[in-house]
Amino acid sequence: MKIQSLLYLLFVLVMWSAALTCRSSKARQILLLIASYAFYASWSGVAYLGLLIASTWGNYALGVLLRRHNRSSVLWLGLGCNLLLLGTFKYLPAFSSAFLSGSALDSVLHSWILPAGISFWTFQAMSYLFDIYREDDVRPTLLEFSLFLAFWPTVLSGPITRAGELVPQLREAQRARWEDIERGIVSIVNGLFFKLVLARLLGEGVAQGEGIATGWDQIASGWGATDVWLLSIGFGFQLFFDFAGYSLIVIGTALLFGIRLPQNFDRPFLSTTPSVFWTRWHMSLSFWIRDYVFLPLATLRREIWWRGAALIISMVIFGLWHGATLLFLAWGTYHGLLLAGHRILQSWNRRRAWNLPPTLIATVSWMVTFALVSLGWVFFRANSWQQAVEMLRAVVTPSAYLVYVVKPNAYVVTGLIVAGYLISSSFLARMTVWMKRSWLNRLLWFVSPPYYAALLLLIVIYSHEESLFVYLQF
Repeated sequence: MKIQSLLYLLFVLVMWSAALTCRSSKARQILLLIASYAFYASWSGVAYLGLLIASTWGNYALGVLLRRHNRSSVLWLGLGCNLLLLGTFKYLPAFSSAFLSGSALDSVLHSWILPAGISFWTFQAMSYLFDIYREDDVRPTLLEFSLFLAFWPTVLSGPITRAGELVPQLREAQRARWEDIERGIVSIVNGLFFKLVLARLLGEGVAQGEGIATGWDQIASGWGATDVWLLSIGFGFQLFFDFAGYSLIVIGTALLFGIRLPQNFDRPFLSTTPSVFWTRWHMSLSFWIRDYVFLPLATLRREIWWRGAALIISMVIFGLWHGATLLFLAWGTYHGLLLAGHRILQSWNRRRAWNLPPTLIATVSWMVTFALVSLGWVFFRANSWQQAVEMLRAVVTPSAYLVYVVKPNAYVVTGLIVAGYLISSSFLARMTVWMKRSWLNRLLWFVSPPYYAALLLLIVIYSHEESLFVYLQF
């Protein structure tokens, strides 16, 4: 395995062993905070660790001020400070490229490295201020709040947590139960398999140059329409296995310490509507946007059209959260239009009576949702606006369905992984009912050891090369 993976596993084991010796919650918090700061500094350097600490102290002070003076002006001051910090590092370089290209300031800004996880811990800080303003406050100490923002399993790429979820758990001194440890290990193994095996196979292929990444980055033009569908679907699943795998590793790691983090993915590719998809994909961010952007916006006016506008605005913010580019703006707008369109369709359907089998309606709805969501990945993944336009043009050109550029092995590997995941996910969705049967429990008891042994073997085989986590750039 790569040295980074081994060092991470060693770090987890050392921290877990050390946490077992802590007799009080405060000692445990101090230990976890020191480990979190050391972990973050190893990724972003001491300077950006200082930035995280400064943001922590500043937001804690703003929280104290907001408790004393619970006014919207104080809340906006806090939100403005966080958005200024995020915008300076994440959006100012893009602004300088657009308007100050070639200048000395542009050169300085582009020498900056985006602090790891700044989008995630900044959003956590803003949710903390929102919750104080709404008087939903757990009143953390400075130590607890520092650990809330810097908790090492989540600080790089989430899941985005709320103070009300995490701080009460950080106050507990009890050790993890065996049930938590068992679930944590299973979650880590599944996450490693998703990320190091499935995501890598999709991106790189069985042999060099046969994966999804080659189709996006090395084919300049001339994609066939079927190629575009393959690349968009394949990238959607590659991103899912990469990010969901990372999330499972993080959630499993936290469970080893008895801390339960929110789930980030829940079989999103089985969604039958766009709105259901966004309750299952990157759930911690989706729910953040819903609670702190969409719902406040939607309550400003009562008109139906405004609800649709609020959806579009919220998804535009969702898109720009990933980066200040025209493609992310288009991706967010596209999904906002899908959500608004779905609401209109729902309203229209209520006035009509359909005499069609529910299974048929659900199947057609799933197929349409899957196709529309997959097509949207063109905006998310394309290397340029021109590339996105050419690929979408191919999709609506009938003759383009006779052209094939991507290598056949990419079709085979992507098809097998996608079909395998969809079938197994559908099967697992029914497991909660079947698990009531004792014979199935006994069968799983025998099947699980060889199953996880096979996963570990595949993880070792496929982890010999570097596996870059896609979401670190956000």
